Amino acid sequence: MEIAALPYVDEHAIVIAAGADAVWRGIGDVLDRSRPGPGYARLVGCADRTASGPRPPAEGSTVPGFRVASADPGRELVLIGRHYFSTYALVFRLDEAGPGRTRLRAETRARFPGPGGGLYRLLVVASGGHAVLTGRLLAAIRRRAE
Repeated sequence: MEIAALPYVDEHAIVIAAGADAVWRGIGDVLDRSRPGPGYARLVGCADRTASGPRPPAEGSTVPGFRVASADPGRELVLIGRHYFSTYALVFRLDEAGPGRTRLRAETRARFPGPGGGLYRLLVVASGGHAVLTGRLLAAIRRRAE
């Protein structure tokens, strides 16, 4: 899947009082514990429904709803996925934000084909639900890393 070909949805960022290694471990820990889990992944027809592969996440690892397309520890983690209503990517980027501080960005890209995709986008993205969930995900990573 060509990530750049997917339309940009949004980006959220947070500064974490921890180094990139701790943030990287935090991402892996939180992804392994986050919801929606296998039940939701099955309901919407996700290609990847369970967690598998090496930990911390490496290329080919999966978490419900996502497969790791690439992993550059301490710098960037690219997750991709697809289900009945969307083809999507979630890209985590880590940047130094000063001594002992890391800026974590989460960029979402997605395509929502057909009428079902349009409705799903309305329910998940336009409703603000996606932004809330992404914010919670970043906050959980911060708590874990700090």
